[in-house]
Amino acid sequence: MKIEDNKIPSVDVVILCGGKGERLKNLSGDVPKILMPIAGKPFIDILIESLLPFGFRRFVLCVGYLREKVRAHLAVTDYDVVFSEEKEPLGTGGAMKNARRHIKTSSFLLLNGDSFCPADLHAFYNFHLRKGGILSIVLSRPLSENAYGVVEIDGQDRIIAFREKDEADEGSFINAGLYLAERGIFDLIPEKARFSLETDLIPSLLPHGCYGFVTDAEFIDIGTPERYARALWRLSKFHG
Repeated sequence: MKIEDNKIPSVDVVILCGGKGERLKNLSGDVPKILMPIAGKPFIDILIESLLPFGFRRFVLCVGYLREKVRAHLAVTDYDVVFSEEKEPLGTGGAMKNARRHIKTSSFLLLNGDSFCPADLHAFYNFHLRKGGILSIVLSRPLSENAYGVVEIDGQDRIIAFREKDEADEGSFINAGLYLAERGIFDLIPEKARFSLETDLIPSLLPHGCYGFVTDAEFIDIGTPERYARALWRLSKFHG
């Protein structure tokens, strides 16, 4: 079913935000990475507010490190927030697996809590429905630094290679950290509790139908002091 307006019906959002943010520690101190301020707002607020216009209203936050501060910040909202708690670090894949019991919808949007890419999620959702795969990933243009997942697609937008933190070439894209997944993905994940979405899971899913949605939207993340400084400059122009 193609969605004709900008409201995406009944899709939960899962946000991965349980890491310690070690590389940002000199700036963040005892502030969780997703609460770091951008233009006077915690980063998580900018992230969620960018999703609300598309109709998303239920958010599952995968929290671990300093989770009580995240809970306190999101205690009162105009949308539904559920917390999936990690008692110990589970990695990005393990965090998604741990959140399974909280996800109520047949498809769900999964995103990293330390990055921002203002892609057209209405178009992304229709793309995911049209392709009919188990996983779709938003892909952005390569950046100058080789610190992101590199993705190659064929002429039908099917992902044929996914390499974490590899050198991008002219024909490849970077993983923007935005995914649409079907619940069937949970039947294909490792049995172990702790694993990586990027290195342990996604490469094994390629035979089951994974597709790349290319966007010209800028990819921004706050994972290091240098990237956080760039995000301050870029996002402040839109949210200042």
